[in-house]
Amino acid sequence: MADNPEDRKTPFSSLHHIAIVVKDLEKAVQFYQSIGMGPFEDYPPLKEYIRLDVPDEVGFHNVKIKVLQIGPVQLQLIQPGEGKSLYKDFLERKGEGVYHLGFVVEDVEESEAEVKGMGLRVLSSGRRGDGSGFSYLDTAEKAGVTLLIRQSPRRKPQENE
Repeated sequence: MADNPEDRKTPFSSLHHIAIVVKDLEKAVQFYQSIGMGPFEDYPPLKEYIRLDVPDEVGFHNVKIKVLQIGPVQLQLIQPGEGKSLYKDFLERKGEGVYHLGFVVEDVEESEAEVKGMGLRVLSSGRRGDGSGFSYLDTAEKAGVTLLIRQSPRRKPQENE
């Protein structure tokens, strides 16, 4: 039996999050909560990355992010801070709005190689010590939005496991 192309898993098979860039994070959170969405949580600090290819590490580390889990998909609200960042560039060029769709992959290195084979260029990337991390792809002109692939950090086993 031939493989069904619709059954083939790609780096874009599993939507993880939708990221919206905002000017004022607290104001945005207040709005979403006023219409019954919440509670939002702080995104963990971006300090675990040992390898970064970003416009400016200061700008990367100065973003503020709040997240809300909605079923299987996370909503991320992102406010750029001091320094250069892809988010700040987007905010200055286009204003507030959806910046990227994030897809979870099993292996970010393998998936990055696969998307490069599709002709996609990596805009920015980061890796943690365990190999997990992210890659932003230059898709905004073709897809109307930036796409991102991410590998979640490996879960540490509990003592009872």
